[in-house]
Amino acid sequence: MMTTKMISRRHTLRLLGGAGAGLMSLSMPAIAQGSAGRVVVIGGGFGGATAAKYLKRANSKIQVTLVEPLQRYYTCPFTNLHFGGLRTFEQQGHNYNELRALGVQVIHALANDVDNKKKTVTLAGGRVLQYDKLILSPGIDIRWGELSGYDQSAAQLAPHAWQAGPQTQLLKRQLDAMPDGGTFILAAPENPFRCPPGPYERVSMIGHYFKTRKPKSKILVLDAKENFSKQGLFLDGWKKFYGEMIEWVPVSKGGKVVRVDAKSREVETEFGKIHKASVLNVVPPQKAGFIADRAGVTASNGWVPIKAETFESTQVADIYVIGDATAASPMPKSGFVANAQGKLAAAVIAASFAGRPAPTASWANTCYSLVAPDYGISVANVYDVVNGKLNEIKGSGGVSPRDASPEFRKLEADYGVAWYNAIANDAWGTKA
Repeated sequence: MMTTKMISRRHTLRLLGGAGAGLMSLSMPAIAQGSAGRVVVIGGGFGGATAAKYLKRANSKIQVTLVEPLQRYYTCPFTNLHFGGLRTFEQQGHNYNELRALGVQVIHALANDVDNKKKTVTLAGGRVLQYDKLILSPGIDIRWGELSGYDQSAAQLAPHAWQAGPQTQLLKRQLDAMPDGGTFILAAPENPFRCPPGPYERVSMIGHYFKTRKPKSKILVLDAKENFSKQGLFLDGWKKFYGEMIEWVPVSKGGKVVRVDAKSREVETEFGKIHKASVLNVVPPQKAGFIADRAGVTASNGWVPIKAETFESTQVADIYVIGDATAASPMPKSGFVANAQGKLAAAVIAASFAGRPAPTASWANTCYSLVAPDYGISVANVYDVVNGKLNEIKGSGGVSPRDASPEFRKLEADYGVAWYNAIANDAWGTKA
């Protein structure tokens, strides 16, 4: 667990910078008129949309093409509030109208392949795009079959809902249909995975939904880890609001799930115990989105190693990788981090086209979680580069104090909403 020495609220909000422009201490100077190049960005989430936008802001002459299959992009952050009945699914959706207005060419298609020698991207249907620099922001893919019994067909019965969209809606329908008195089981994975506090906020929001709609129901968290992000704060909140409704089982007490039977909604732990659910949510092992592998930038562990100073691939020149797909520890896999990394990639590439050295960056990350309505908690940290490696600046942040007042928790919840609106506006030009 991180230290409880909390980063000051004033400093955190200064890093947030209102509309998100201050997420990274990095200037974005204008580029000389004749130094444009071609950049293809694959993936239109927090990282990719931000990178495309900031490239055009740096120099409108840079030809920027964003490739994203979805015409309306739904974010994972805040979908847990949908399970709690506090937000609609549509509130998570964003379009690309502002990026188009800035001059970004947005192509709604799947990127099928990358030829890193010819510097081409091949889209579904056969169209080929040429690039000088490529930015990959592909998010995650699931390691199907790594958890025994859990494949694509199993996910239609026991959804992971770790990629926003149909899986989110499927899990919500199952929760709505579950009878009062049923048991919801969430199987949480080992590190690393997208959004470290995500499973525990999800449990919190489903706990709120059950408390108000299905109070006889139970929640069981089977965890492949011994510790998790903001653990003390979550456990305190669960006890305060949900009593005995939520049970968390760490790996040392048999929490690691080793087999899934989606048809019977049963899981088996490594100690051989069988648990049966009314609704089963499996958060499986993950890896970088498949296009990273096609581009030749993934390591044997499935994630993408990057140069800390620039987020250029360590394996292939002129390919930059940002967001959840990266091996960028100690930075977490979060939307805030993807947004900041997107700005760095944009600044580095713009400087390269202009014949200038890459800028020096530092990054902030703040992650808000809702335990109950008007009860928020957070973790914040600042990162820089030391001796070619990403570094968490000692004493730069921490978690919310465990003895905070109700007024403080309410402010944290409000800050979470403000953060989401600011970062959505920064990436897509839209607010929820």
